[in-house]
Amino acid sequence: MSGMSVTEERSQKINFSNAYVVVGQTVLLRKELAGQVKSYNDLNDPKYKVLSKKGTTGETAVKTHMPKAQHLSAQSEDEALPALIGGKADAFVYDAPYNAVAFGRHGEGKVVFLDAPFTVEPVGWGVSKDHPEFLRWLNEFLAKIQKDGSRYALYKKWFKTTDWLKDVQ
Repeated sequence: MSGMSVTEERSQKINFSNAYVVVGQTVLLRKELAGQVKSYNDLNDPKYKVLSKKGTTGETAVKTHMPKAQHLSAQSEDEALPALIGGKADAFVYDAPYNAVAFGRHGEGKVVFLDAPFTVEPVGWGVSKDHPEFLRWLNEFLAKIQKDGSRYALYKKWFKTTDWLKDVQ
């Protein structure tokens, strides 16, 4: 369980639980472009360098929604934000929760966070196809916490704010 988006390609290799959260791709933008770029649509232009992590749904989103932009690949999340702040890229496309945390920890005043997701991606637990009983248990657990309201409380705490960052080293 680590932010694995449920995709058709991945579902051929592993089973997925029901989604425990739905996220989408968002944009961290070079601060100099504030006001000039108001949404991901504006980045679909050959003058922009748009960065994503190789092999992710962010990479797919850039190729699908911004085919005219110059696409750059990062090997890891850790190299993306410094590349953006350093001016090697104009934007970084990645999952909303990651971008919110990256912005809250390292980017405020250095980048602009376009926080409206432009894709819809269910995220679930990946489970070996050899363990259908565990998958059934996970889905029952998700149904229980959805019914009693604790699922939304957890979502609100971890994904709607970054207040918890002050307690993390």
